[in-house]
Amino acid sequence: MAMLSRWDPFREFARVQDEMSRALGDERLPFRAGDSVGWTPACDIYEDGEEIVVRAELAGVEPVDVEIRFENGVLTLKGERKLEKEDRRENYHRLELSYGTFTRAFSMPATIDSEKIRAESKQGVLLVHLPKKPEAQPKSIQVNVS
Repeated sequence: MAMLSRWDPFREFARVQDEMSRALGDERLPFRAGDSVGWTPACDIYEDGEEIVVRAELAGVEPVDVEIRFENGVLTLKGERKLEKEDRRENYHRLELSYGTFTRAFSMPATIDSEKIRAESKQGVLLVHLPKKPEAQPKSIQVNVS
Protein backbone atom coordinates (compact mmCIF):
# COMPACT_ATOMS: atom_id res chain seq x y z
CA MET A 1 0.00 0.00 0.00
CA ALA A 2 1.37 3.46 -0.95
CA MET A 3 1.65 6.08 1.76
CA LEU A 4 0.91 9.72 1.03
CA SER A 5 2.91 12.49 2.63
CA ARG A 6 2.68 16.24 2.38
CA TRP A 7 5.34 17.84 0.15
CA ASP A 8 7.51 20.35 1.98
CA PRO A 9 9.59 22.47 -0.41
CA PHE A 10 11.95 23.58 2.38
CA ARG A 11 12.69 20.00 3.38
CA GLU A 12 13.33 19.18 -0.27
CA PHE A 13 15.68 22.15 -0.60
CA ALA A 14 17.59 21.06 2.55
CA ARG A 15 17.84 17.51 1.17
CA VAL A 16 19.25 18.74 -2.16
CA GLN A 17 21.70 21.00 -0.32
CA ASP A 18 22.88 18.07 1.83
CA GLU A 19 23.31 15.88 -1.25
CA MET A 20 25.35 18.59 -3.00
CA SER A 21 27.53 19.02 0.09
CA ARG A 22 28.20 15.28 0.23
CA ALA A 23 28.88 15.11 -3.52
CA LEU A 24 31.44 17.90 -3.19
CA GLY A 25 33.02 16.29 -0.14
CA ASP A 26 31.87 19.00 2.25
CA GLU A 27 30.09 17.44 5.25
CA ARG A 28 30.09 20.65 7.32
CA LEU A 29 27.24 23.03 7.92
CA PRO A 30 26.48 25.38 5.02
CA PHE A 31 27.90 28.29 7.05
CA ARG A 32 31.28 28.14 8.74
CA ALA A 33 32.71 30.78 11.06
CA GLY A 34 34.92 33.04 9.02
CA ASP A 35 32.74 32.81 5.90
CA SER A 36 31.89 36.23 4.56
CA VAL A 37 28.20 35.48 4.10
CA GLY A 38 27.12 38.73 5.69
CA TRP A 39 23.79 39.79 7.11
CA THR A 40 21.68 42.90 7.46
CA PRO A 41 20.67 44.15 10.90
CA ALA A 42 17.20 45.65 11.25
CA CYS A 43 17.19 49.44 11.71
CA ASP A 44 14.63 52.06 12.70
CA ILE A 45 15.16 55.74 11.89
CA TYR A 46 13.08 58.40 13.58
CA GLU A 47 13.23 62.15 13.95
CA ASP A 48 12.10 64.81 16.34
CA GLY A 49 12.68 68.57 16.42
CA GLU A 50 16.28 68.32 17.60
CA GLU A 51 17.77 65.15 16.11
CA ILE A 52 17.52 62.08 13.90
CA VAL A 53 18.07 58.76 15.66
CA VAL A 54 19.17 55.53 13.99
CA ARG A 55 18.33 52.46 16.07
CA ALA A 56 20.06 49.25 14.94
CA GLU A 57 19.36 45.80 16.36
CA LEU A 58 22.82 44.30 16.95
CA ALA A 59 22.27 41.51 19.49
CA GLY A 60 25.43 39.47 19.89
CA VAL A 61 27.68 42.14 18.38
CA GLU A 62 30.27 43.67 20.68
CA PRO A 63 30.25 47.50 20.53
CA VAL A 64 34.02 47.45 19.87
CA ASP A 65 33.29 45.43 16.68
CA VAL A 66 31.12 48.23 15.23
CA GLU A 67 32.54 51.06 13.12
CA ILE A 68 30.39 54.19 12.71
CA ARG A 69 31.30 56.77 10.05
CA PHE A 70 29.61 59.95 8.90
CA GLU A 71 31.04 61.25 5.65
CA ASN A 72 29.55 63.41 2.87
CA GLY A 73 26.07 63.15 4.38
CA VAL A 74 26.13 59.34 4.63
CA LEU A 75 25.98 57.45 7.93
CA THR A 76 27.68 54.04 7.61
CA LEU A 77 27.52 51.23 10.17
CA LYS A 78 29.95 48.33 9.72
CA GLY A 79 30.64 45.43 12.00
CA GLU A 80 30.73 41.72 12.56
CA ARG A 81 28.79 39.15 14.55
CA LYS A 82 31.11 36.27 15.40
CA LEU A 83 30.15 32.66 16.07
CA GLU A 84 30.87 32.24 19.79
CA LYS A 85 32.47 28.80 19.87
CA GLU A 86 34.00 27.88 16.53
CA ASP A 87 35.32 24.55 17.85
CA ARG A 88 31.77 23.31 18.65
CA ARG A 89 30.15 24.08 15.29
CA GLU A 90 30.08 20.37 14.37
CA ASN A 91 27.65 19.84 17.27
CA TYR A 92 25.05 22.33 16.06
CA HIS A 93 21.77 20.84 14.89
CA ARG A 94 20.50 24.10 13.47
CA LEU A 95 22.17 27.43 12.73
CA GLU A 96 19.52 30.11 12.12
CA LEU A 97 21.19 33.25 13.44
CA SER A 98 23.20 35.19 10.89
CA TYR A 99 26.92 35.60 11.41
CA GLY A 100 29.62 37.45 9.55
CA THR A 101 30.10 41.04 8.52
CA PHE A 102 27.43 43.66 7.90
CA THR A 103 27.29 47.13 6.38
CA ARG A 104 24.38 49.56 6.45
CA ALA A 105 24.52 53.04 4.90
CA PHE A 106 21.93 55.81 5.14
CA SER A 107 21.84 59.17 3.36
CA MET A 108 21.16 61.96 5.82
CA PRO A 109 19.99 65.52 5.21
CA ALA A 110 22.52 68.35 5.12
CA THR A 111 21.05 69.68 8.38
CA ILE A 112 23.05 67.21 10.54
CA ASP A 113 25.65 68.71 12.89
CA SER A 114 28.46 66.18 12.36
CA GLU A 115 30.51 67.53 15.28
CA LYS A 116 27.86 66.47 17.82
CA ILE A 117 27.02 62.94 16.62
CA ARG A 118 27.08 60.40 19.44
CA ALA A 119 26.36 56.70 19.78
CA GLU A 120 25.41 54.39 22.62
CA SER A 121 24.83 50.67 22.94
CA LYS A 122 22.27 49.23 25.33
CA GLN A 123 21.17 45.57 25.56
CA GLY A 124 22.14 44.75 21.97
CA VAL A 125 20.64 47.89 20.46
CA LEU A 126 22.86 50.59 18.94
CA LEU A 127 21.51 54.14 19.04
CA VAL A 128 23.19 56.78 16.87
CA HIS A 129 22.05 60.32 17.67
CA LEU A 130 22.48 62.81 14.82
CA PRO A 131 21.67 66.31 16.13
CA LYS A 132 20.37 68.92 13.73
CA LYS A 133 22.17 72.23 13.27
CA PRO A 134 20.47 75.03 15.24
CA GLU A 135 19.46 76.86 12.05
CA ALA A 136 17.71 73.69 10.80
CA GLN A 137 15.50 73.28 13.85
CA PRO A 138 11.89 74.40 13.48
CA LYS A 139 11.07 77.93 14.56
CA SER A 140 7.74 79.31 15.57
CA ILE A 141 6.85 82.49 13.68
CA GLN A 142 4.22 84.77 15.07
CA VAL A 143 1.88 86.58 12.72
CA ASN A 144 1.44 90.30 13.39
CA VAL A 145 -2.06 91.63 12.93
CA SER A 146 -2.32 95.20 11.72
